[in-house]
Amino acid sequence: MKYLLSVLLCLSFWAISSAQLTIVVDQLPVYTPPDDPIYVAGTFNNWSAGAEDFKMTRDIDSGVFYIDISQGDGTATFKFTRGEWAKVEADAQGNYRPDRSVRYAAGDTLRFQIAGWEDLRPGGGSGTAAPNVQILTDSFYMPQLDRYRRVWLYLPPDYASSNKFYPVLYLQDGQNVFNAATSFSGEWQVDETLNSLFEQGDPGAIAVAIDNGAGSLRMEEYAPWVNQTYGGGSGDAYVQFIINTLKPYIDEHYRTKPQREHTAIIGSSLGGLIAAYAGIEYPEVFGKVGPLSPAYWFNPEIYELVADREETQPFRMYQLVGTQEGASTVTNVYRMENALRAKGYDLSDLLTVEQSDGTHSEWFWAREFKDAYLWLFRQETTSIGEPSNHLRSTLLFPNPVNDQLGLKLELTQSSKMTIDVLDLLGTPLQSIFEGTLASGQYQLSWNLKVEDWPVGIYFCRIRGESGQQVLKFQVRR
Repeated sequence: MKYLLSVLLCLSFWAISSAQLTIVVDQLPVYTPPDDPIYVAGTFNNWSAGAEDFKMTRDIDSGVFYIDISQGDGTATFKFTRGEWAKVEADAQGNYRPDRSVRYAAGDTLRFQIAGWEDLRPGGGSGTAAPNVQILTDSFYMPQLDRYRRVWLYLPPDYASSNKFYPVLYLQDGQNVFNAATSFSGEWQVDETLNSLFEQGDPGAIAVAIDNGAGSLRMEEYAPWVNQTYGGGSGDAYVQFIINTLKPYIDEHYRTKPQREHTAIIGSSLGGLIAAYAGIEYPEVFGKVGPLSPAYWFNPEIYELVADREETQPFRMYQLVGTQEGASTVTNVYRMENALRAKGYDLSDLLTVEQSDGTHSEWFWAREFKDAYLWLFRQETTSIGEPSNHLRSTLLFPNPVNDQLGLKLELTQSSKMTIDVLDLLGTPLQSIFEGTLASGQYQLSWNLKVEDWPVGIYFCRIRGESGQQVLKFQVRR
């Protein structure tokens, strides 16, 4: 204690005499690696996580860390790190903690304790984010809203070893996307899913996840219009942040395919609402949209936005809803699909998936993310080959399929035909017909081996002598 008091007295005298702000850390988690340096990062150094000029000095005798910063009177917003944003301070459980913000006068000495680290758990474990996930920055400035936000970045496994360019997903509620340690009630496991798909042959994608603003800020930023009961209304400014600040940064610093057809925006609940808004209002930026359990009830004005569109630019939308989320939520999702259809959007690019066991929860969105991603970024299976010029009026039924697939078609001339079922990656699963059909109308049906297939989206490929058609359908239990 006498060492600590001595150090603090000396530091206070030095700060007063030099008109400096002194920051002191006098307590660390017991599991902090003893050789790791401590840095301070904040508004005074452009949030640089490991700037050498902001590395704290350790007093050998007391173990106290301290740093003098030339600052006049004012307010400082900052955090402590161990040199990078992946090793930023946390609460005692290793979970996300908000930025520190203090008012001070020149010559002040401010003392702090660090309760935990995000990359370390109290028992010595770590978070669940994959090694190819990083924190781009803990405090990305949002000029449209004049605030800062943590941004996560997932790079495909071959990013460092290739010269490839990748499509990009922009995801909301970043705390819940990659890491259970920072999540509210479980993570989406987006990194594990994308890594697994990559191992199976998927070309890969970059994923950028933006933390939500705690409490009322989440509603404010994810709602384009004001809800008279709950607030909101800054949704467009938030989308402008993605379009005009974050996306240009990502496109400049990483090998992306910046075009709209390679850019997706995905979110759940209110995050699904803002994702849908972004796609409808800015289709020149977002060509793929994934509203999962979207909270359309919060801003029903979104239906009017669709109806009032003078020009429609096609985009691909995958909507997800769980039956257990309630009749009104389910109805609202189908209402959006009907509104888009009525406006003339391409039916082949609109898909609404309803799962009977789905609830408004992270586990549901984590389970369904794979199908959403594969459908939004699927290889253009539906455009392989030219449509058969003698094949007319193709229709699959029922859809969703339980165990039997029916097909109505009309041939204007005799043709050799092959019909098979593909998964979302275009892998053949079952051949269901091969032979010659005379001209005429047909209604055919086959038993499928759906008990061996995961619930999800599939394609029926119909190939004739002069081309092919591919129709999508859903398997549901």
